[in-house]
Amino acid sequence: MVSKYGTLKEYLKENYEGPFSATDIIIRYNDGNKDGIVLIGRKHEPLGIAVPGGIAERMHLHENAVKEAKEETGLDVVIDDIYRPLCVLSNPKQDPRAFISATVYTAQGYGTLKPHKDEDAIWARVFTLDEIAELLPQEKKWAFPIHHRQALQLYLESVGYGRK
Repeated sequence: MVSKYGTLKEYLKENYEGPFSATDIIIRYNDGNKDGIVLIGRKHEPLGIAVPGGIAERMHLHENAVKEAKEETGLDVVIDDIYRPLCVLSNPKQDPRAFISATVYTAQGYGTLKPHKDEDAIWARVFTLDEIAELLPQEKKWAFPIHHRQALQLYLESVGYGRK
């Protein structure tokens, strides 16, 4: 039987609605004043606070995360474990533009915190774990309130934040 589609790419274009793959990266960093996690302010819709990341391009997912970190924060990063990301999230309502699944890595950041002017981040700042815990319930401040808040909550749990 001959397919009506000449290529897989043609089939996908006509029939596929996602999820499309993205990578996010939770970056530990000390900016000279405080230790914490780097978050960005998005320059483009959807606006708000976000974990650095972006749509996966034609490279390994961990390489994509490193690339996005550099573009959106200016930092070089060393991913904790390329084979064991923190989590993979796939809520169809996460992004109003398309169904996006995200592989979330954790990493240590090095260098000077400064987003590339032509990229998605208008700012990049260090937030302490306490500041992140205070931000998490504030859904309207987040560009991607489902995935990014869930990933950061999982991260806080993974480092024992809040346990006495």
